Amino acid sequence: MLTRAMSVEWAGQWLNCNGIAPGFFATDMNRALVEDDRFDSWLRERTPAGRWGNADELIGGAIYLAAPASDFVNGHVLAIDGGFLAAM
Repeated sequence: MLTRAMSVEWAGQWLNCNGIAPGFFATDMNRALVEDDRFDSWLRERTPAGRWGNADELIGGAIYLAAPASDFVNGHVLAIDGGFLAAM
């Protein structure tokens, strides 16, 4: 909601406010979850992509939102989650 509120308030000053909502990504911080067979199985069953994301897969979305191609995109939260939200 903060992204949406800021987009409404600042659009008149030529500022676009968007966000990225990452899904489950395998990182050093959550290694215990990645290595937990029960949680890993739960995640893979509920994510249409059937896997964890890797951090490099966030780059394209970030580049798009920073590029002129998204100049008229405002107040959007881009889910990069392997389809997790769509399936829930």
